[in-house]
Amino acid sequence: MKRMELITSLTSLERRGVFVLTKKDLEKLFPLEDEKSMEKSLQRMVKDGLLIKAARGIYINALAAARHSGWMVEDIAKALRPGKLSYVSLESMLSEHGVISQIPMNRLTVMTTGAGGTHETPFGTIEFTHTKRSVPDILERTIFMKGRPLRIAKKHAAVTDLLRVGRNTDMIDYEELNEVA
Repeated sequence: MKRMELITSLTSLERRGVFVLTKKDLEKLFPLEDEKSMEKSLQRMVKDGLLIKAARGIYINALAAARHSGWMVEDIAKALRPGKLSYVSLESMLSEHGVISQIPMNRLTVMTTGAGGTHETPFGTIEFTHTKRSVPDILERTIFMKGRPLRIAKKHAAVTDLLRVGRNTDMIDYEELNEVA
């Protein structure tokens, strides 16, 4: 993988709104590189500042990261659970809805049909909590917002998720929760 080839590819992908790349995405861009060469190239491109290693197998276009950082952590979360339905919920959504006064700093709480777990990234910590809810149930309880990578839980759905996973409910403002939008 040559530096200029990568810059050209990253520029083209940025125009299409793609900033988060998996190792497999990069392997498709450079199909002639064998596995060992690809690994060395990725290390070199991270060292040179063209790519940011966000998590195992997940890279960020460093040239675009500052310009498009708004939902970057959600893009990373989506890339970490490909093929699974994930949505922002729990404390992250309750804070956005104003139901709790605390603002989770550098932490995104995500419910997923995939595996639970925590991932530290340069853009913040992503905490995945597994849900056994069905896809139709999740779609009913969440909202799609144009431009946002992940679906978001409705206010009461986020509270239900919080209760269901046994998290602290002491910080909930019940007046705000029951206020009609």
